[in-house]
Amino acid sequence: MAHQKNYQRTILVTGGAGNIGGALASRLVQDPENYVVIVDDLSTGSVGKLPVQHHGNCRFVKLNCNNFGALSSVMTSTAFDYVFHYAAVVGVERTLNNPLAVLGDIDGIRNVLDLAKNTGVRRVFYSSSSEVYGEPVEFPQNEATTPLNSRLPYAIVKNVGESFFRSYHREFGLPYTIFRFFNTYGPRQSEDFVLPKFIVAALAGASLKIYGDGSQTRTFCYIDDNSEATVKALYDNMLVDETVNLGSDREITILELAKMVKDRTRSKSEIVHLPPLPEGDMTRRCPDIAKMRALLGRDLTPLEAGMDKLIESKRQSS
Repeated sequence: MAHQKNYQRTILVTGGAGNIGGALASRLVQDPENYVVIVDDLSTGSVGKLPVQHHGNCRFVKLNCNNFGALSSVMTSTAFDYVFHYAAVVGVERTLNNPLAVLGDIDGIRNVLDLAKNTGVRRVFYSSSSEVYGEPVEFPQNEATTPLNSRLPYAIVKNVGESFFRSYHREFGLPYTIFRFFNTYGPRQSEDFVLPKFIVAALAGASLKIYGDGSQTRTFCYIDDNSEATVKALYDNMLVDETVNLGSDREITILELAKMVKDRTRSKSEIVHLPPLPEGDMTRRCPDIAKMRALLGRDLTPLEAGMDKLIESKRQSS
């Protein structure tokens, strides 16, 4: 079997058919020293987001991480050095509409950690979220401050997940790194998310729909910045047993974002304001990214440049 070769690293990526997981897996398989196994149940991911085979050093298994037996069959048949646990129910509206499915992801977290500690995994990486900050109490949002003021199941599960990773380290000595992802966009991102949703609408001449007055702020991180930072944390053995924000620190209102999309697509689309979401649409987001900048050692991709790449990608796929 391929994984019996003398690869330098064997790596498991859960949720590897999604936006961020797919980009990570694609970057990992470019190194022929890596053997990468991707698992995903394809409930929100798709086969088209999986990496192109480069060296035969990658395989995909369709399974749900919340099923212990299914995940165990993979993690006991290959001795993984590293595990990136990115599988989760994502998307504001999807997570609001499916709270029990979101809470079910706690099972997947425990499964990954139990199997990792019992199979000699050297470090586990967890995809947490900016949602753990809830309504912010300081700016920029620093990893040391987690106010625990959100009632949303998605935010609660991400907070619980972080506690599990820290607790398994404390009890069993299992090394970890927690990534708190802020809005991360790229060609693999689904149209459930605001930036690709705006771009697709603008290219089609459809209206750009904003919840509320559009004064809520977000930051937007291009996918290459995210995946490069995560891989550097692995290769350079950085941020072991730490939590790190991964995102951009350039704050922009959703209304400004819609206008920028219109301008860069040369669209005549109308901007339409809908009633505010009843919950889950936080007023501000802006991370402290000092740790991320230390990882990258370079400037982040400007929003205009990343947006133009995404626009071109959407034009080619339409």
